Parts: sequence; structure tokens; C-alpha cells
Amino acid sequence: MLNLYQQYLTETLSPEGIVTDYQLKVPGPFNFAYDVIDRIAGAEPNRRAMFWINEAGDSKTFSFADFKAQSDRAAAYFLAIGIRKGDRVMLILKRHYEFWFAILGLHKIGAVAIPATNQLQVKDLIYRYEAAEIKCVVCTSDGEIADHVDTACQQSGRDVIRVITRSERVGWLSFDQGLQNAPPFVRPTGDDATQNEDLMLLYFTSGTTGMPKMVTHDFTYPIGHIPTAKYWHKVDPDGLHLTVADTGWAKSAWGKLYGQWLMEAGIYVYDYDRFVPQAMLWRLQEDKVTTFCAPPTLYRFLIKEDLASFDLKHLQHCTIAGEALNPEVYEQFKKATGLEIKEGYGQTEMTLAVVTNFWEKTKPGSMGKPSPVYNIVLLDDDDQEVGSGQSGEICIRIKPDTLPGMFRGYHRDSDLTNRVWYNGIYHTGDLAWQDEDGYLWFVGRADDIIKSSGYRIGPFEVESVLMEHQAVLECAITGAPDPDRGQVVKATVVLARGYVASDELRKELQEYVKTHTAPYKYPRVLEFVSELPKTISGKIRRVEIRQGKSTGPQAPETDD
Repeated sequence: MLNLYQQYLTETLSPEGIVTDYQLKVPGPFNFAYDVIDRIAGAEPNRRAMFWINEAGDSKTFSFADFKAQSDRAAAYFLAIGIRKGDRVMLILKRHYEFWFAILGLHKIGAVAIPATNQLQVKDLIYRYEAAEIKCVVCTSDGEIADHVDTACQQSGRDVIRVITRSERVGWLSFDQGLQNAPPFVRPTGDDATQNEDLMLLYFTSGTTGMPKMVTHDFTYPIGHIPTAKYWHKVDPDGLHLTVADTGWAKSAWGKLYGQWLMEAGIYVYDYDRFVPQAMLWRLQEDKVTTFCAPPTLYRFLIKEDLASFDLKHLQHCTIAGEALNPEVYEQFKKATGLEIKEGYGQTEMTLAVVTNFWEKTKPGSMGKPSPVYNIVLLDDDDQEVGSGQSGEICIRIKPDTLPGMFRGYHRDSDLTNRVWYNGIYHTGDLAWQDEDGYLWFVGRADDIIKSSGYRIGPFEVESVLMEHQAVLECAITGAPDPDRGQVVKATVVLARGYVASDELRKELQEYVKTHTAPYKYPRVLEFVSELPKTISGKIRRVEIRQGKSTGPQAPETDD
């Protein structure tokens, strides 16, 4: 192994060898495709970089030499069709291995990659075309997304270069043929070479309210994910790491790309269309996945299966992110597998900011401790630090310089950037409180807090209690208007298999909350639904529940 990460990370160890502090550093111009992929390929060309498998059982193993060669071809091909440094290229490639060829090729020529989900509709694409000035779309041939891309081009009037994979289509270029026939690649130099401050990535976030924001990251972003892979995922360089995420979401950058390859570990890609818990468990067993990361939504489905019937002995370490982890999910998974789930917190705007690292004690329900990389403080509405045990907004002091992994701002929206990032402080919009051991406990989004009869109630604390009840598969807590109390707590509940909605069960769940937490937090309104409304990245859209929309996809995309 080259241990490349050591160039970008400094560690402080205790006498017992435990990491007590770590900081990131950027020694000079950095380009992930050249400085990581190509260097590993030169030193260990046959080192496994990826194992890919689809639902049909077709599989491929790729070495780092394979990715160097294919990214060179992709870079040369993009140049041949007119893509240059700074051009915006949208990648809608699901979990196809072509995604990695394309994004590494774009990194090599300095174009801005815009990963996107295949669930986008025409109106979503039009918004993205215009907001980001998209020059090219590289798209899967699976499903209806290519039709949507065509329609969006027609309706927007934008002349977008369209490139398709695994197929041919009238009016489109073939990515597969383009790679095959690509001219020899010559690395750009001079003004065409990338610099650390150049934009590398642009993500449209799928927030729970409002239009998607355009989060930008520069070429130092991958370095920010070394702690993600090393200390949180605990990747094994000779093992396989699976982060469950579509390539359209920032979560894939967290777990299917940068940190894992900086640690020279193998990435496991399961290319599926619809999440089936039994199929996921089968793949973990058969393909000997060693480390695993998934959002709470997925774990909630897994613990409802007979986990004891699967041989998961190769699984060494499990992590969770995306939304707060309910303690009941943690306890049930540990009971069935013997494995703890280590929680982490961050946003599309940054990397891992709060974490339970692999050597740290797990407190079920806690996000973990602030990462040494980030100077995290909890602030009140007047930007004053709150005391231990008091709820405050998770904020990051960033002064005087930005950090590797921290976003550059919202593209073409300085007003929005300045509303959340001012006086050297970035405001996340998430609330938490800190205990005496330094662990943070998630309360909720600032705009989701329920104010009832003078009490401030965080949705997550009520959801955690409800999730302990065996009848509850999923739930969402919101505020409902009330003439006397201002708001009351409302629970929207999806029942587990074998349970039927009834007035008796409603009263049972209400009483359960009333007797397992402070009585004022119990849901005075409780509604049973078949599905919860979610963003296309799988996050619960409480705003829609407040507006009376209480259904959504049963097995949503489980990323971001």
C-alpha cells in the first residue's frame, strides 16, 4: 500500500495508540483523479478498486489500472465533444459503473460534475438546466429518464449535448462508443490545468422545503472524506465497503468514491432499482461485504427481516447517516447481529462533522462527538453559545480559511449563502444539545420544532419513543394547529406487517408515548397511513404532512 492519505492527514495518538486528534492538510495543487487513482494504478495496478454486481447477478471487478485507463478515455472523449474546464456536465447514471469512468474523466479536464438522480421529472430537469447552465448530460438508458431529458431540452430551448450509456438513441451520442474510439489523452496544462479553488462538484440538494439549492465544492473536497472512510467507516483496504446510495446524491461521494479510494479500499456497488431487504442481506452474505453504511430508512426495513438466517460473519463494522438514528433500531440490529451502528452527521455542504468514530463509545440515539476537523458550537437565536444540556443550532466556526470538504457557497445565490454563512460562522439549521461527555443529541430542524403550550418539542424525541413500539414501522412527528395550545403534536404512522389501524391501536400508541416520555409530548393527533411522503433522496417531507399530504413511496431511494 502507498498510504497516500498520510500526505493529507496528521494524527495525534495517545500512549495507548488511540487517536486523540486529527487535522487535514492540503500540501499543494490536488486533483483526486491524478493524485489518487493514477498513482495507485501506477504502483499497484491490480489492486481491486471496485466489485460491481446488478440484480440479475452480472458482476465485474475493476482494478485501479482499469479506472485509470477508462477515466483517461472519458477525459479524452469529453474534450473531443467540446467539454472544457468549468463546463457543467450532469451525470444521471444510477449505480452503473460508467458513473465512475465519467466523473473521474471530468475531474481530469476540470469540468464541473453534477450528479443527479434518475427520478427527476421534466420540470426538475428544466430547473437544473437553467439554474446551472448545463452544457452536457450523460444519461442511463434505463427507464424514462432519457425521454424526460429530451422533453426538458425541447421545453427549455437549451442546446444540451446528450450522451447515453448502454444503448443508442436518435439525437444522442454513445458514451460506450465514445470511450472505445477516444483519442489518446493528454493531461491539460497551463490555464487548462485544475487548481484547488476551481469548482469540481455541484449538488442540487433535495431539502425538505423550498427549491433545491446548488451546493458547490472545489478540488480539495475529496481530502475532507479521509476521516469518513478511515475513522468512521473503518474501511479495510483488502475488504469491500458498501454505502447504500444512488450516485445522484452526495452520500455516494461520502461512501462510494473519495475517502474509500484515498484509503485504497475496495468499493462494493450493488446496482439495483428497488430496495428489497432480503436481496440486500443476501448480497452482504454472498459477496462478503466487510463494512456497511446505510440511512435509517433502510435499517428500519432490515431489522424487520430474520437477520439470524443470514451469515454476516464477514461484516465487521456498520455506520448510519442521513437522518437521526432511533435507539430502538440500534438495539434491535445489535441484538440480531452483534454489531453496533456508529452514527455520523454532516450535510451536502460539508463532510463528516459529528461522529462516533470506531474506537469511541456508542451512545444509542446520539450523533456522536464533534469532529476535530470542524470547530462546532451550539448557538441560540442571538448567536450566543448555549450551556450543556440546552438546545442550540449546530454551527461551525470557519475562520480565517475554509476547510477541505466545506462547500464554497450556493451557486449564483450569494444572498442565500450570506444568510447561512456570516461572521465566520456557518449555520446548519439543525438543532442539538450536548451532554456532559461531549456527545451531541439531535433535536430536529429549526423549522420543524413544535411549540405547544409554551413547550418546545423536537420531532425526533417523540419519533424515537414511537419507534420502540413493535407496531410501528415508520413515523413522522409534526405540529398541527390548535386554537388553545398554538400547536399540538401530530404523529403520522406507517404500521409494521401484521398490524391493522384501529381506534384501539391509536389509543395504545398515544398512551405508550405518554408513559415513556414527558406526557406533554404525546401525540394528541395520530394518523395511520400506508406511506410517508419523502424527498427523492428518502428524507421525510414533514412540510407535506403539515400541508395534509401523507403518502409517499413505500421503499424510497435511501440516500443523501
